[in-house]
Amino acid sequence: MIWSLIGLAVALLVAAAAWRRSRRAGGFYDAQVYGMTPAAHRGYAVVSLVAAAYFAAAYALALQTAGIAGLALYALIAVFYATSFLRGASDE
Repeated sequence: MIWSLIGLAVALLVAAAAWRRSRRAGGFYDAQVYGMTPAAHRGYAVVSLVAAAYFAAAYALALQTAGIAGLALYALIAVFYATSFLRGASDE
């Protein structure tokens, strides 16, 4: 069940970061070259909130295997978001 809590915390952290980042237009590289527009950041925020709900349900229902599998999948999504965000971070 600890994996569901970890997934919940990471998903909420990514959702907050994505929502905060969606409030700015971004620089040339992240917005124009890598396609990380405010709409893309909002999309990652929504996906992260859905994942947070999944992890909360997995924790509430004590589904340990579901928490582990969900965390494995969500970790991949979070890494994709982090690398897309960081590639354009040097523009600023």
